[in-house]
Amino acid sequence: MAAHSIREQILLAVLDAVRTPVETLGATLHRSPTVAISREQCPALVVFPESEQITERANDRVTRELTVRIVALARSVPPAIPETEADRLLTAAHAAMLADRNLGGLCLGIREQDCEWEVEDADSVAASIPARYAITYRTLDTDLSTKG
Repeated sequence: MAAHSIREQILLAVLDAVRTPVETLGATLHRSPTVAISREQCPALVVFPESEQITERANDRVTRELTVRIVALARSVPPAIPETEADRLLTAAHAAMLADRNLGGLCLGIREQDCEWEVEDADSVAASIPARYAITYRTLDTDLSTKG
């Protein structure tokens, strides 16, 4: 079996970093779900690898920037405020992820990029707060599983 790419190791490290604070807040944790998160699964934190680009090439080293989107989801029935619950979840995940900006030596750094708010009114109010992070790492140009 081939070794996991550094990209996959980074994604697993992000999930590991946020798991305890997310579960402590009574939320579920998901990676790239293919179906919508149900009301019963909320509050929830979802981690999506969004894109990756090469930012630099030097000899046999390639510097890459992986964009990861973390989405905090919460639902409630008024007068409860789902944005407050989603914000609390994202705040905990953010602190956990940035506690080790090198993810145990897998990456060169993590930078927060942006954040949005989405609120929908269905049979209960749903809030979604997606935040994007740029994770910079380096590999060999011939091997995605070897740090450069």
